[in-house]
Amino acid sequence: MNGDRWPEGMKIARTLDVSSKENSVVVYSISFQPTAANREKAFDFVKKNPGHLLIEHTECGAKLVEMGFESTKTLNKDESMMIWSEASRRFIAGASGNVTAFVEGADPRSVFRTVELPNILQNDKITTVNGMDKFLFAKQIENK
Repeated sequence: MNGDRWPEGMKIARTLDVSSKENSVVVYSISFQPTAANREKAFDFVKKNPGHLLIEHTECGAKLVEMGFESTKTLNKDESMMIWSEASRRFIAGASGNVTAFVEGADPRSVFRTVELPNILQNDKITTVNGMDKFLFAKQIENK
């Protein structure tokens, strides 16, 4: 692991605020993809739709970004995915209503497919993804 930074990153992922308002959560998937197109679309959406937020806009996510945890240059991919997986799990656990997802081509190994989508399906307060029944959305993702 990367010295003292990894335990500090996990502590932040487990404790700092990731709260959101109803219908405000936006997620994206770029893990194992050749480009960051989904991330770019998500950030553009949030910029054009005040009141929506990405995990990077929470206290937890902003601190992780500030510390360089979004970059695989400072951590290996496994370490980075563990930190963001924990933060994302908590982010989704507190979400409600509709979740907006930019996940075209989401890899089965991605944080979205391994952490966020299963937690979306388990969270009774989340009803839809991209305005579609969350279970139907998940079925479409799995069939791609």
